[in-house]
Amino acid sequence: MCTYTTVKTEIDGSGKGPGGSWLHVTDATVYYDHPVHAMHEHTLNIDLADPSRDPAARVALELTAESARRLVAAIQEALAAVPEELLT
Repeated sequence: MCTYTTVKTEIDGSGKGPGGSWLHVTDATVYYDHPVHAMHEHTLNIDLADPSRDPAARVALELTAESARRLVAAIQEALAAVPEELLT
């Protein structure tokens, strides 16, 4: 069963997109649903995009729930190790 829960947030960064070109990403969409490519029944799907460009201007991830939790933990650990003055 799908929850149809979709979380959107504004972000500011860069991602390597189609053809290996870099793009400015301003929007993140996160949802748990059927993947397009990953070989799992459901995945946590993350789309990082620049909606001012065409729909292909995006970076997409399809992660198992366990992998997504490990990624969140790794991000938190990496940020916790950075001196506060470098985070601004």
